Amino acid sequence: MKKILFVTSEAHPFIKTGGLADVSGSLPKALAELSQDIKVIMPYYQATKTFADIGYRCSLRVDNRDVNILETFMPDSEVTVWLVDCPEFYQQPGNPYVDAQGNPWPNNAERFALLCRIAVEVAMNRAYLDWKADIVHCNDWQTGLVPALLSLEDNRPATVFTIHNMAYQGLFPANVLTALNLPGQLWHPEGLEFHDMLSFIKGGLVYADRITTVSPTYALEIQTALYGYGLEGLLIHRSPDLVGIINGIDTSLWNPETDTYIPQHYNADSLADKQHNKTELQKRMALPVDSSIPVLGLIGRLVEQKGIDLIIDCLPELLAMPVQFVLLGSGDKSFEQRLQNLMHVYPNKLAITIGYNEELAHLIEAGVDIFLMPSRFEPCGLNQMYSQRYGTIPIVRNTGGLADTVVDSLSENIVNHTATGIVFNDANASALLEAIKRTLLLYGLPDAWLIMQKNAMHSDFSWRQSAQHYLDLYRNIQL
Repeated sequence: MKKILFVTSEAHPFIKTGGLADVSGSLPKALAELSQDIKVIMPYYQATKTFADIGYRCSLRVDNRDVNILETFMPDSEVTVWLVDCPEFYQQPGNPYVDAQGNPWPNNAERFALLCRIAVEVAMNRAYLDWKADIVHCNDWQTGLVPALLSLEDNRPATVFTIHNMAYQGLFPANVLTALNLPGQLWHPEGLEFHDMLSFIKGGLVYADRITTVSPTYALEIQTALYGYGLEGLLIHRSPDLVGIINGIDTSLWNPETDTYIPQHYNADSLADKQHNKTELQKRMALPVDSSIPVLGLIGRLVEQKGIDLIIDCLPELLAMPVQFVLLGSGDKSFEQRLQNLMHVYPNKLAITIGYNEELAHLIEAGVDIFLMPSRFEPCGLNQMYSQRYGTIPIVRNTGGLADTVVDSLSENIVNHTATGIVFNDANASALLEAIKRTLLLYGLPDAWLIMQKNAMHSDFSWRQSAQHYLDLYRNIQL
């Protein structure tokens, strides 16, 4: 049994802004089911939802600040969650990273450096918890200083750093170094320095014993200039220690047979019942109820990475076809405004909900026929896996985890019953539109469409296989 400290800035269902939270809520539970002793540590934000009693465990004084560690549990599991309680840093309202205008909180460097320092104290058994980690598993830039700080410790645990998205690196002006009181031996071009700035993510990429990312294809892509954001050379250098492990999904939470958020349950043998969810979705979104018309959906951040501009560019031509389109998301304010303007032009075909709503997300996955993910890059992606589990056919671009999890509907793949979606190559609106037209042709062939739906629903995206890969990785680290 390994003692694993899982360090993250968010975890579902406590707080969620994206896929990191889904991973942080699911992977620890899967590792616990493999009989590992795993603890999650994360900040205690004002917006943190709680599901069980929260108890006081200890207090630490770090960087002249008194910090409490509170304890609770992951819902439906025995995974311990330690909440770092520092009201000065974590009691801003709303989003963990940005204010209501979308600007980063001005003290983000200090906030997440504190999380990293507390994680180090816990990992080294200096937190009065009578627990010392064998493995410290860090996630994204917010935790990048943990491997760097642990590299200075004697008898330290092994460290793993997972890249969920290279686009977010935690870059701060060099003068922040003083405010953070970081050891000077970490500040050099082969350390935390990146073009005269402090880079949190380099702490993980340079100092972690192993680096993982969330799909095999993305592990290769980030070693190129297009996806490496200036760190591709470092990643090539670390490539012997870099591996891509595809994310899983929470198959109990995302299960059309038991999903409490959807009005009609169904499975691969009762796909006709999926139609009831489509009807309810059309009613809820004030769209004309029509069982024959294909409904397309999208859930996600409205940013260029997700290809939302490609969708907007092709919407007038798309909505000239007999289709409906439902979108749930938020992000770039200009994209939000353009979408809302288009909704006024096409009120019977386009329904936009700005924000995030978990219940509506589940209803969309169950109610639409086709799911769009035309991402410019996608480290892993989860919605294309949710979609397949719900018999909803995904249209994805050939990148990252999308390429690893969707089998294109080429004729031979349809014949041999492996096709699960539609894959296209070029990141432009015309290529996306052609992929949509190809999908609509298949939708008009009920027998072929049903086969593809069943193929998709039989795909195995459970966390157990991914968790076993992580456990094998932990066991093979030699210090």
